[in-house]
Formats: sequence, structure tokens, C-alpha cells
Amino acid sequence: MTVVVSIVLSCLLMVGFFFAIWEWARRIDNYALVDVGWAFGIGLTGLFWLLQSNGKPRHWVAAVMLAFWSFRLGGYLAKRVWKQHPREDSRYENLREIWKGKVPSSFFWFFQVQAVSVVVLAMPFLVIARDHSASLGRFEMLGVVVWLLGILGEGIADAQMSRFKAKNGSPSAVCEEGFWKYSRHPNYFFESLVWAGFYLFACGSQWGWVSIHAPAIIVYLLLFVTGIPPAEKAALQRKGDAYRRYQKTTSPFIPLPRRGVS
Repeated sequence: MTVVVSIVLSCLLMVGFFFAIWEWARRIDNYALVDVGWAFGIGLTGLFWLLQSNGKPRHWVAAVMLAFWSFRLGGYLAKRVWKQHPREDSRYENLREIWKGKVPSSFFWFFQVQAVSVVVLAMPFLVIARDHSASLGRFEMLGVVVWLLGILGEGIADAQMSRFKAKNGSPSAVCEEGFWKYSRHPNYFFESLVWAGFYLFACGSQWGWVSIHAPAIIVYLLLFVTGIPPAEKAALQRKGDAYRRYQKTTSPFIPLPRRGVS
């Protein structure tokens, strides 16, 4: 199967997949399901390409890395959506206001944009799948190490936040435990490491470096679009001055020593 055919088929599969997710979201009136679809969609796209390869050890390692990330994140997001249902994430509540009077149709096209985005972001795995060398080189091994640091860090950060919420019922309480003492969004930082790991693994293949767009897009989204900005806005609305004090002392992204408050 040629590269072009692989990309076209994956796009068609994701269009159908996100249509099904949109229809489900429309029926339960909760469009936050798109986040769940996004995480699973990247995993399914990358696995679709990798499972067409000749099954060399490096392909299986990449498949395990991708599947673990996709199903861990997808499951975590699904649990969060069900727990908050019928309330949506503030991002989608804001979009409802913008698209008032044409909410279902506007979200339909929004979901289809996500279908294309997951194919674009999964490209490192297409590069890996097209490389038929068997052994794991230096780039692949480095990619595994960085990926593992990201996966472990993100899992620990999520667990720390879950424990904090379980023992602090007040919505105005600010988590300053574990990684959250050194970064306001350690989960986002470790997510960026996961994608750096994917990219480094792909760099072991010819032309792997061209997939730099995937981690770059993820970091841009986390820093400026769907990650930190809406999370900070929502935290300020719920926690007020307590969160403002937290902002003054704590790094927004990379875990760093805390700053003093003048």
C-alpha cells in the first residue's frame, strides 16, 4: 500500500469514526466527547499504519507505546466526561454560546476538523511503519526513555490531582502537592515529553525528522490554545485569589523551584 493510499484510507476511517462520535455526542448533548475521540483516534490511526508493516520489533515497540498512551489518555478523558455529565468542559460551553442557533451542525464540522488533525498528528507512526529495518537504534532507545518519563510523570500527576480532589471537597482549594508544587500544569508538561519521545523514535527512520510538526503542534496547543489558557481561566473563576497566589509562586509549565512572593 502506497503512502498516499494509506493516508487517504486513514482519513476516510477517521471521518467515519468522528461522525459516529459526533452522533453519540449529539444524542447525549455533550460535545466534550470529542476529546475522548481525539485520544483514541490518534491511537487507531497510528496502529492502522503500524499493523500494515512487516512486524519488525521496532514496529511492535512503537505500537505498544502508542496504544498505551492512547488508551490511558482516552480512558482518563472518558471517565472525566462521564463524571461531569451533563455539564460540559468550559471550552465547549463557550463554543455553544458562539454557535448559538446552529450548535449541532457547527460541532459536526468541528469534529471533522479533529478527524483530519488526528491523521496529521499521527504522522510519526507512518514514518516508523514505512521503515523496514528491524533493530532499535539510538534514536529509538532515546525515544522510549523520554516517552516512559512522560507517561510515568503524567500518570503520577493525574493521580496526585485525583487524590487531592478526593480529600478536598472545596472547589476553591488549590492543589500544591507533588508535581503540582512545582508546575501549575505538570500533566501538560509530561504530555509534551510523551510526544517528544514519539518524535525521537521516528527520527531513527529515514525522513523521521520531518514529523517535527507533531510535537510542535501539541506544545503549541498546550501552551496557547486548548491547554493552559482555558484551564487557567476556569481555575481563576473557581478559586479566585487562592489561584492568583499560586500563579505568583509556581511555574506554569516546566516544573521549577517555587518563586517567593514579594
